[in-house]
Amino acid sequence: MFFIVSCQSNLPAQEIITPNQVEKSEDTLKKAIDQQSEKLVVGAEQIDLIKTLLANKKVGIVGNQTSRVGETHLVDRLISSGINVVKVYSPEHGFRGDADAGEHVATDKDPKTGLTIVSIYGSNKKPSAAQLEGIEVLVFDLQDVGARFYTYISTLHYIIEAAAENNIEVVVLDRPNPNGHYVDGPIRKKGYESFVGMHPIPIVHGMTVGEIAKMINGEKWLKNEIQAKLTVVSCLNYDRNMPYSLPVSPSPNLRSDAAIQLYPGLCLFEGTILSVGRGTETPFEVFGHPDLKGKEGFTYSFTPVPSYGAKDPKLKNQVCYGMDLHDHGTPDKNDTGNRKINQLEIQWLIMAYKAMGSEGFFITKNRWFDILAGTDELRKDIIGGKSEAEIRESWKVGLEEFKGVREGYLIYGE
Repeated sequence: MFFIVSCQSNLPAQEIITPNQVEKSEDTLKKAIDQQSEKLVVGAEQIDLIKTLLANKKVGIVGNQTSRVGETHLVDRLISSGINVVKVYSPEHGFRGDADAGEHVATDKDPKTGLTIVSIYGSNKKPSAAQLEGIEVLVFDLQDVGARFYTYISTLHYIIEAAAENNIEVVVLDRPNPNGHYVDGPIRKKGYESFVGMHPIPIVHGMTVGEIAKMINGEKWLKNEIQAKLTVVSCLNYDRNMPYSLPVSPSPNLRSDAAIQLYPGLCLFEGTILSVGRGTETPFEVFGHPDLKGKEGFTYSFTPVPSYGAKDPKLKNQVCYGMDLHDHGTPDKNDTGNRKINQLEIQWLIMAYKAMGSEGFFITKNRWFDILAGTDELRKDIIGGKSEAEIRESWKVGLEEFKGVREGYLIYGE
């Protein structure tokens, strides 16, 4: 059974559609689920509800290969349900999810439906008024992985902003956050804003896309502090502490549950001279560099080569020595085979820096490491020889302040 309820009294523009509220919705919404069960139901699977929200409206879909209802793409499912989908907007990695990180994705047509696909990445991160002409509601359905520098929440920001500027509604179809069970890392400081760090949040924020959407809108982080009419179709029977294995890879180099769990910590290596295994079968499960050969603890070897998702990988064709981390983490208590990481892992950064002793370890051109970290303090602390415990202590105040703000936007509780 579904109900509609205002999200917060001071945010009348926002709605959340979720079970277990007092006020009943129309009968058509009740058909979405005959009865509640223990099965997780993501926002995109609630088709009857979505049809009610989108009926008689011209719809734009912000989606990619993760925008699925079972085995069917959301676009195909909505069209077959009689929804007037008129355009698709695709983020980094493209509509089918096969472009390299940072690769230009051209505006094109979907061969199956004939719909225009507008790339909202590169020089066109925010759809223009012309690209939104005729659209009455934008539906956002992308599977995020819960790290500040994973750019789908940056795309979300620009979608909400463009919608607000053009008097377009936004409907976010929520999905679980596979790293939603903890909050950790430095808060992005002023002066370090970028497409991989648009918001003053920690590296691991512990929120779903729906919750982040509410925060972006509610905290007035949009240009000129505007707000959009925002509706979140929440997941049913979701607990942020439950293990969640993504049914579809969210991007070419996140191919396993292990990689997704390791991503928040290993992505920081992208701002160093080390490789994280792009160009191998196990990206974001390993890290290494040729100069770590013979160093204690760095015995695993791999060689990056041009391949799917890595046309020109860092340290191409060079034998790298480092660590294989695919089995790092605490085994799931239900013995599912999944392993859980409960903090932003920086120990490997510290170890590798000490082992290499290289002044050029961090990529400082365009402040790349600092931009990823959201601050210059992490780099300076590692160079200065601070311990992991000391570095973590420096995050404490910022994390507590963030959690206080975050609490007001949570849909699923702690």
